Amino acid sequence: MSLALEMVVVAPAGANAPLSGAQRSLLAGKSRWIRAVWEAGLATVPTILITRAAWDALQSERLQSEGRLRAHWVATLFRLVGPDGRPPGLVVRTATERAVAGTAPARLGIAAPTTEAEAVDPQRPLGRSINDAFASYAGGDPRDIVLVQAVADGEVITFLSRDSQTGTIGPAPLPSGSVPLAPEATELCEVIDRLAGQHMRVVASMEKGGLTFLSARPFMPTAAAELEAATDRVERGIWSEEQAVASISPDRLPALLHPSLRVGNHEPIATGLGVSPGAASGYIVFTAEDAARYKARGRHCILVVNETGPADIDGMRAATGILTARGGMTSHAGVIARITGKPCVAGVRTLSVDPVDQSCHIGEVVLRAGDRITIDGNDGTIYVGVLPLSRPRIGGALGELLGWSNASRRIEVRANAETIEAVTTALSFGAEGIGLARSEHMFFSRERMVALRRLILSEDEADRKRALQGLVDFQTEDYSAIFATMAGRPVTVRLFDPPLHEFLPRSEEEVDETARSLGLEARALKLQLERISEINPMLGHRGVRLAVTYPEILEMQVQSLLSGARAAMAKGGEPVALEIMVPFVSTAREVTFIRDRVMNLVDAANLPRAARQRFAFGTMIELPRAALRAADIARHVDFFSFGTNDLTQTTYGISRDDAPAFLAAYQRKGVYDIDPFVTIDQKGVGELIATAIERGRIANPALKIGICGEHAGDAASLSFFARLGIDYVSCSPYRVPVARLALAQAAN
Repeated sequence: MSLALEMVVVAPAGANAPLSGAQRSLLAGKSRWIRAVWEAGLATVPTILITRAAWDALQSERLQSEGRLRAHWVATLFRLVGPDGRPPGLVVRTATERAVAGTAPARLGIAAPTTEAEAVDPQRPLGRSINDAFASYAGGDPRDIVLVQAVADGEVITFLSRDSQTGTIGPAPLPSGSVPLAPEATELCEVIDRLAGQHMRVVASMEKGGLTFLSARPFMPTAAAELEAATDRVERGIWSEEQAVASISPDRLPALLHPSLRVGNHEPIATGLGVSPGAASGYIVFTAEDAARYKARGRHCILVVNETGPADIDGMRAATGILTARGGMTSHAGVIARITGKPCVAGVRTLSVDPVDQSCHIGEVVLRAGDRITIDGNDGTIYVGVLPLSRPRIGGALGELLGWSNASRRIEVRANAETIEAVTTALSFGAEGIGLARSEHMFFSRERMVALRRLILSEDEADRKRALQGLVDFQTEDYSAIFATMAGRPVTVRLFDPPLHEFLPRSEEEVDETARSLGLEARALKLQLERISEINPMLGHRGVRLAVTYPEILEMQVQSLLSGARAAMAKGGEPVALEIMVPFVSTAREVTFIRDRVMNLVDAANLPRAARQRFAFGTMIELPRAALRAADIARHVDFFSFGTNDLTQTTYGISRDDAPAFLAAYQRKGVYDIDPFVTIDQKGVGELIATAIERGRIANPALKIGICGEHAGDAASLSFFARLGIDYVSCSPYRVPVARLALAQAAN
């Protein structure tokens, strides 16, 4: 295309202005909207554009005293002149495909050049404005464009093409704005919406009741409004269902499911890690007991602690939000908060808690029990006092969009859940099974914690068997209820994997209470705790190692599962699809040791034929050695489930709970591009996963593959997993909609 053709008449003052395909490809941002409105026959301010390459060529010509391109430029400028023949005042604007920081603002009220030479002179108002506009772009792309428009008559007004809160077609006011009364406004909004496919901030001039379009740029609405607009475009025939699915960022969905802070000038007192979305305000409490008391009185509270553990579960459920000094995305607080749908901010390095004094310091601010704060689990901010919140508004549009997403999604979405409440929530969001039921999480209550601690602290096999008897009854009842609720959908249960330190008492108060509940002297219990303490419990006596050293624990759990399955089916329920997986393996021999014992118990259980046929045995892949020796392991299992939290920990050699102390600095200084506990590290951990899948399926072509770490709810990670040929992902219940949408987009 010649440089003369890079001086384009976008919307002439009169007559026609056809564009070639090459010229249309130059239209970006504002220029595209202007052309579309003009082609729709609506009043549009006269507009032309020039590329950087053409402007630079004009300047070169000027220095050589030539005028071939200048004549074409002047002729293009004349297309801005109206029927009265008077040259209008001019406006110079930048135009980019997406908003770019630092670009020059519109230059208004420029006098039209009076001579051909003045039209290209960089010292004169028009030339200087064009030069400044091009100079504000980064990179110097020859295809950068600058718009020149005629100054519009009348009052300049601004409005939205769709309502920013509801998503209905406009004209809609900006906050504290008004709506134009001109009848063309609705048609203008429809034209812009059809072309842009997003909320737009429209600038127009109004004179004598008529509306002239000047410009438009994208406007970010609420997530609910964006969703409603997408489904409305499908109903209007503007979009296909696939286009609607592709238009919504999965990362915006959590905002539809949780409260959020209303826009305002609020100054946070500290910032941590937003590890569970949503915002919450409430009274500060420092203990689980106080949280329960506040809930009983119908008052909102924020549980503020250094870190949480299993003993805090009741308090976490009672609290409206959770704030911790330590921990990260995969910390105990983060995981439990996401399961229960509570906002949580963790890893606040300036927070120190003194539960005895019933106070905490956040930087220089001292807060006491009963003071009120607000936390935002979306961005990790903390505020003093109660701030106004926007409550989630979940309408039919979300269900409609997720329903459309099923048409293209090929990967199953399951949930991490082990309570009826979590299972029910997951099913309401469209979960197609349970991909991770963590057995030890079923003991997160005071009564059950006593039973589990009795097991952990058992001195010999006889003690363990007595302790196990109490656990069997709990587990059988729980599993029966879960199987009945799941109604034949797959339920993948992880064998016991409690890092023992998470379940044992830590504070003096907890030690005394545990000793009383177990009928022990506090001093004797402390000695026992010292004997079983581990230097590095995350790599210690856990997972498969627990089942190998204490086979009676394995037998108890499998018997509970089988009893629960029989109980659920005895009530007329669907055949149970039970899948048992063994955690934290590193060798094939560990797997076969467990498999032989599990299968003996299953064969002896006399399960109904349908349930027996649906039974599957698998393993988690959480250690680099297991990933590298996947072929050896795959021969003995029906499925792999990648526990990406632990696999990331053990690949990087980073404790996920301690990582917040330095990962932010790593990202800030460019050492790491991402937090590998939030978004999967494709080059390291991802390569291990891909290698394990390839080797596993060579050894066992029927091998089923799942992902059950927190990465299974991260849109960027899901895009990577979708390329690996996996069968399912499993994430926290409130991330199920995110996974459904992200995987549908990845399939397209």
